[in-house]
Amino acid sequence: MIFKKFSTISSLSLLLNLLICQSAFAIPTIQHWQTDNGARVYFVPAPELPMIDVEIVFEAGSARDAEKPGLATLTNSLLNEGAGGYSADQIAETFDNLGANISYSVDRDMATVSLRSLTESQLLQPALKMLALLMVQPDFDKASLERVRQQMLVGLKYQQQSPSAIISNAFYPAVFGTHPYATPSDGTIDSVTAFSRDDIRAFHTQYYVAKNAVVAIVGAIDRKGAEELVNTIIAGLPSGEMPAPLPAPSPLTKAQTIHIEHPSTQTHIIMGQPGIARGDIDHFTLYVGNYILGGSGLVSRLAEEIREKRGLAYSVYSYFLPKRVKGPFIARLETRNEQTEQALKVMQETLHDFIEKGPSQEQLSKAKLGITGSFPLRIAENSDIIGYLSVIGFYGLPLDYLHNFNKNIEAVTLEMIKETFQRRLHLDKWVTITVGKKQP
Repeated sequence: MIFKKFSTISSLSLLLNLLICQSAFAIPTIQHWQTDNGARVYFVPAPELPMIDVEIVFEAGSARDAEKPGLATLTNSLLNEGAGGYSADQIAETFDNLGANISYSVDRDMATVSLRSLTESQLLQPALKMLALLMVQPDFDKASLERVRQQMLVGLKYQQQSPSAIISNAFYPAVFGTHPYATPSDGTIDSVTAFSRDDIRAFHTQYYVAKNAVVAIVGAIDRKGAEELVNTIIAGLPSGEMPAPLPAPSPLTKAQTIHIEHPSTQTHIIMGQPGIARGDIDHFTLYVGNYILGGSGLVSRLAEEIREKRGLAYSVYSYFLPKRVKGPFIARLETRNEQTEQALKVMQETLHDFIEKGPSQEQLSKAKLGITGSFPLRIAENSDIIGYLSVIGFYGLPLDYLHNFNKNIEAVTLEMIKETFQRRLHLDKWVTITVGKKQP
């Protein structure tokens, strides 16, 4: 009722100011310290809900597989398959009875173990102790190894029939050559078949160590409680050492086009090249520019030209995937086989036009509004914040990264986008791959 005393403009202004204040207040302040055995810890207190989210991130992704593709994934997958004398069923039952969720993941840079638990001590403490046991004393017993090995082999055989998997598995070697990022994260049938328990134990011993770990914590706990939590899960890890830095990928020297025949009605198309590393000085400029080019869904330049104007694809998008060293820039779509040539031509022309001319001022203004306006929603949940914490800690980004995010977005100009895209992307040296049924 009170809002009737204000004009419409005054009401909207007040509402906007309230939203801005709430958004600024919601941006978390990150606390950081290092444990005695060398683990780096990043913590945000979030007292609103009686929950704790914990992620332990090791630099133990598939880029560390060396000549044994899939080893990082297999090692991570076996952590909950038996530890300290507990069977896989007993481990699962323990977490279920405590109302806790445990999960695992591997990408090219990192291997992650994540836990979500209630904060009540009788629930949290047993969950933390079991989590520590999984990381410190995994059994890697023969039966579990064979079971997970067979699961991975089934997945690899399925990938041989999936156009999406086929094109991804072809793209990374074509772009990265002999670089570790070329290694398929899930391995190959030959490599996974050949793994021994000794291989897995050696990988775990080398990489699952405290100095190679980042611990991210978000939840209803104070600093003292967070320190005790970290000690519970990390104290048993040997100190160890961080692995040697990854080499920089070699730049592409020429364009390459690859077609892989596949009996499907749709052709998958992917184009790309090495892009940027995390923390790159051009990150925000490329982020904003790509939001306009292909990162903003149906209103992006690629979607407008390929989907809206010509109906050549239901979905088309592009993105930079920053990694420890230069990860890829990717533009991707699917189209009917008979439209492949036209869709590819329009995608190439759209990319060339954007790199050559850049966006309009109207497009830039809308992009900034879209990115900064949605930013509070991307840090609204503890599960969102924990993801940012892990990235900030793992890649050594500034602790004020979240506070300065919108400011860095607003600082991007048209000239910056045009100059940076021309300097960083080179259509005459791109990898282009198609998977589908080639038309006569």
